[in-house]
Amino acid sequence: MRSPREKRPPGQKQYYRRKKVCKFCVERIDSINYKDVKLLSQFVPERAKIMPRRISGVCSQHQRRLNDAIKKARNIALLPFATE
Repeated sequence: MRSPREKRPPGQKQYYRRKKVCKFCVERIDSINYKDVKLLSQFVPERAKIMPRRISGVCSQHQRRLNDAIKKARNIALLPFATE
């Protein structure tokens, strides 16, 4: 991998990674409820693992609340623990 100071070959575009923003902070969602399965399922992919912060872009405070809500929803069978 190249360091930022090294020159790129001519004609190659520079790649900028877009800063991820927390969905809950932007939309000003204060409470993450375990009963809101539609919202929680956005952060649980097919394999039924909880999506990490670096991929979902959620801030640390909301990620902790999200984890708790997903675990509560799984315990009362609103979300699956695993896929078949």
